[in-house]
Amino acid sequence: MTHMIMGPSSGMFLAFLGAEVIKVEPPEGDKTRDLTGMGRGFFPTFNRGKKSVTLDLKTDAGVEALHALLETADVFIENFRDQSLARMGMAPDTLRERYPGLIVSSLKGFLKGPYENRTALDEVVQMMTGMAYMTGPTGRPLRIGSSANDIMGGLFGAFAVLAALYQRRTDGQGHAVRTGLFENCLLLVAQHMVQFDIEGREAPPMPEREFSWAVYDIFETREGRQIFVGAVTEGQWVTLCNLLGLSHLLNDPRLQTRMDQIDARHWTLPVFAEAVRTQGFDDLIAKFEDAGIPFSPIHRPAEMYDDPHVLREGGLLMSRLPEGQSYRAPGLPFEVDQQPVVAPGVDVPAAGADTETVLRALGLSDAQIALARGTGRAVA
Repeated sequence: MTHMIMGPSSGMFLAFLGAEVIKVEPPEGDKTRDLTGMGRGFFPTFNRGKKSVTLDLKTDAGVEALHALLETADVFIENFRDQSLARMGMAPDTLRERYPGLIVSSLKGFLKGPYENRTALDEVVQMMTGMAYMTGPTGRPLRIGSSANDIMGGLFGAFAVLAALYQRRTDGQGHAVRTGLFENCLLLVAQHMVQFDIEGREAPPMPEREFSWAVYDIFETREGRQIFVGAVTEGQWVTLCNLLGLSHLLNDPRLQTRMDQIDARHWTLPVFAEAVRTQGFDDLIAKFEDAGIPFSPIHRPAEMYDDPHVLREGGLLMSRLPEGQSYRAPGLPFEVDQQPVVAPGVDVPAAGADTETVLRALGLSDAQIALARGTGRAVA
């Protein structure tokens, strides 16, 4: 029972690993299905590979059908407010008492503590933890260009579920795991926190950061195409200087140590920029790749559909929307035995597409199913 991104992504990760994931939606369907603009990709991306059952949980029949599902479940994933779940009689402790072997995974804004009842969003926790402060220039906090916290929070939720299932093999008990969006974002800024704790000084925002490397910047090629180039080791510094015809820098007495090279960035970067500007883009990236120089073109997300590495076998999974339109989206970012993880099915179900099949397998009659869906009528 999840909506938006954090909860649905957690279920999607488990579905891609082979779990049978049944998404329980209200009779009208998950409201995330109807989002537009930047929210258009939410539902198709994070609800792949699931079954959909629609239940009216305002009715006794709907609640009874949900409990029939829980009787057969290993895991129950939810991302509702604690109070809402308690009013429904679905609080984690209540469920675990009724189903001792059940893993209850709650994906929340915060873990237990002073903020546990606050409403959180990805952007909220980015502002709270300093992530937005570190992303934008001073005075202009900026959220990162992805729902990274929601997605990573969903990943931690799936990670906790797998750990709880593994523990259940030992103790035979269900467990309640809770994943916090705030705490997830806190982990993402931990490196900056630790720097302050060790050194007693705050790291400036990323656009104004103090560099640990001599070259770590965006340049323009002869065609005006932007490219990121890094030289983070002494060997890469030497290689980059030679590739760009700047071997004279290697003998410059002002640039003989790593700190010399970092301190000289104010005058060496314009030199590197001018050298890159004399190079054609295709020739330059071929040289960089061959020499092991870290580099990257500056791409838009839509351009990933033309990237040869993304288009390798297993790089994109083809899915189908309920109305029939197909689309491509990435799968899991790891391989097993040098093979991509092949999800058993990655289409997106229509709201309630599997209600009859799933509930009938649990022994419910057609009349009971209709009542549970909110489409039937009780007879006195």
